[in-house]
Amino acid sequence: MLELLGFISSLITLYIYIIIAGAVMSWLMAFNVVNAYNPLVRSIWQALNALTEPLLRPIRRWMPDLGGIDVSPVVLILACAFVQSVVIPNFAKLFV
Repeated sequence: MLELLGFISSLITLYIYIIIAGAVMSWLMAFNVVNAYNPLVRSIWQALNALTEPLLRPIRRWMPDLGGIDVSPVVLILACAFVQSVVIPNFAKLFV
């Protein structure tokens, strides 16, 4: 069971990296650093959106409107870090 919790922790770390990549990609597309009409860029953007949007959408509905600033990735990263550093170790203590 501890190996499964370690694997879940690794998946959360990978998901945090995906969230960061999605945020950076959105900045690059917003400032026209990368061409959004490039097929490779478009496919990477769609993949990152498909992975992050299901968890970011409820946070965006819950958060107040801050204008052009989207802090939902930060909230999601903090939630993932909380699960990784508090919830998973407490589950691990149950099985030791």
